[in-house]
Amino acid sequence: MSEKDKNALPDVEIGTAAEMEEVMRKYDRESATRIWEGRPKLVVRVVMALFSLYCIWSTLYSTADMPIRLSAFLGLIIVMGYLTYPAHKDHVRPNAMPWYDIVLMLLGAGSFFYYCLHYKALVMVITSASKINPGSENAIDGAWFYVILGIVGILCLAELCRRCVGLPILFVVGALLIYTFASGQNLGRVIYTLFYGTSGVMATPIQVCAKFIAVFIIFGAFLERTGISNFFIDLANSAAGSTSGGPAKVAVISSALCGMVSGSSVGNTVTTGSVTIPMMKKTGYRGEFAAAVEAAASTGGQIMPPIMGAAAFLMADYMDTTYANVALKAILPALLYFTGIFLAVHLEAKRLNLKGIPREQLPKFTVLIRSIYLLLPLVVLVWLVATGARTLQFSASVAIVLAIVVSLPHIFADSRAQHEEGGAVHGLKEIGAMIVNSLEAGGRSCITVAVACSMAGIVAGCITVTGLASKLINTVVNISNMIPNPALSMLIALFLTMLCCIVLGMGVPTTANYCIMASTCAPILITLGIGKIPAHFFVFYFGIVADITPPVALAAYAGSAIAKSDPMKTGINATKLAIAAFIVPYIFAFNPAMLLIDTGAADVALIVVSSLIGLFGVAAALNGHLFRKIHPMFRVLLVAGGLSMMFPGVFSDVVGLVLVLGVVAAQRLGAKNATA
Repeated sequence: MSEKDKNALPDVEIGTAAEMEEVMRKYDRESATRIWEGRPKLVVRVVMALFSLYCIWSTLYSTADMPIRLSAFLGLIIVMGYLTYPAHKDHVRPNAMPWYDIVLMLLGAGSFFYYCLHYKALVMVITSASKINPGSENAIDGAWFYVILGIVGILCLAELCRRCVGLPILFVVGALLIYTFASGQNLGRVIYTLFYGTSGVMATPIQVCAKFIAVFIIFGAFLERTGISNFFIDLANSAAGSTSGGPAKVAVISSALCGMVSGSSVGNTVTTGSVTIPMMKKTGYRGEFAAAVEAAASTGGQIMPPIMGAAAFLMADYMDTTYANVALKAILPALLYFTGIFLAVHLEAKRLNLKGIPREQLPKFTVLIRSIYLLLPLVVLVWLVATGARTLQFSASVAIVLAIVVSLPHIFADSRAQHEEGGAVHGLKEIGAMIVNSLEAGGRSCITVAVACSMAGIVAGCITVTGLASKLINTVVNISNMIPNPALSMLIALFLTMLCCIVLGMGVPTTANYCIMASTCAPILITLGIGKIPAHFFVFYFGIVADITPPVALAAYAGSAIAKSDPMKTGINATKLAIAAFIVPYIFAFNPAMLLIDTGAADVALIVVSSLIGLFGVAAALNGHLFRKIHPMFRVLLVAGGLSMMFPGVFSDVVGLVLVLGVVAAQRLGAKNATA
């Protein structure tokens, strides 16, 4: 953030870059990287930048077979991954890479590059084996070189996953592999499925990652360097900074907008939280609450249309629909999510009688209008995607070019301020530096997502080869049939699915968690009668909230490190603030109209109004204060009324409205009598 941007903010203590980096290294595996200096650093940067250019070229122009493109993509990911992530984050020395890391990098990348270069020969081997034994699924049983090659590639990829993603997803992969071999599958078939086939490492997740996600990650890296994050923060300050408890509302708005671009709950918590958390604490919020607000809002950025992190592209592929359709259907749930946090923040500010930031210390809206052009890349991207005028890859490429263009005024302005000679030459150098930095950051960010997607593909492959999905579906269906009440049966199935998503999502990136749940739990919900789109949105939402749900609430813990608050209390507060994320999925599971499915404008308006009133009731009950302290019995009535309002049906809406308005009226009357 520039000095000019800092001066526009109230006088608060903003964390230093070193402090923020330390928090990121502790709570975000993607930030626990090697330290390169001098010429080695330049080489690594060039490799990352060239990878980003390769991704853009490949998605736009490559006509090679998909296995060739994917194996090359994964080979490059392994090279960059081992150059970036050490075996342990505490064992890092500048310009040092142990011999065993070099060996693992060469073996892992070599396995995928060999597959890429000898793809046609491999196809002939498999075809010949199939002719000798027609219908055989063990085509590489006799070709032990290919079996060993597949084992080496998978193991090196798994080790890289441990370094940059974490152990939770590897535990899932390991358990499924044990189950796969215990079910009687032989080594040849398993390796063929997981390494060479399209149901393992190179399944749908990595295909979507290579075709779409990588380019949009690179676009996000360019967009972050245009200054749009500072613009979002200033815009939120101008809109809500002066209201009661303004800094917390600023955190909700700015984190929603910035998180939409970054796609990382932990990363966004640290970057925007370094500004918003000190502001909230200075206003009077407790450290646990301030950190929880930032963590909950930053986590919700991944469900914020139109970008929605990386999982939206996977959802479009799994649901057999368009990316624009996914973004459209996500609007109302995202609105309710952030409205729920906003209401909780407002009620807490009223309870503590907190004031806002004086208007003279806030950015002027008329000044911000001059920077509205920073939104041009996003606007053009949304227009191209929504109209279907161009492919997703082409749309993202156009948006990247526009991001470079809109960054020029800031670059030249900074150059003129720093160089007395006018800065034209220096400005050109800084433009080149910005492009290289963005390409490097985009390539680096692709590593974790690609590795997580490949591991999710292995999970899907094990489920496919063993038929585990159908077994799980039959088990849940049989259990559901034992419960005579269909609604109760469905509720239990949804609750068990929610627990599964949260547990698997602890410490696992959203994309990988969604891929796993889309392969296991979503088909169960679909079989039980929930539509395909609501089922996938359900597992998507609960995979996300794992980042703020104790005991492994990484986003909340990162926020607590900045606020210097208790991590567990911060996680509990974040869960309470994000209560909408635990309720809204049940609403659209029972009533898909919230996802704009088979509904009209009147029905949507009714759902929005009733849900907002319901969220208000639940938020007030959790806060415990409305005009004055709420009696425990009234808090129970508010929760009951709020949930009734959010449950579809006219009768439930009427009951809920009576309960919520009745408690509000009683609280208002009681407060007036107490004042008198």
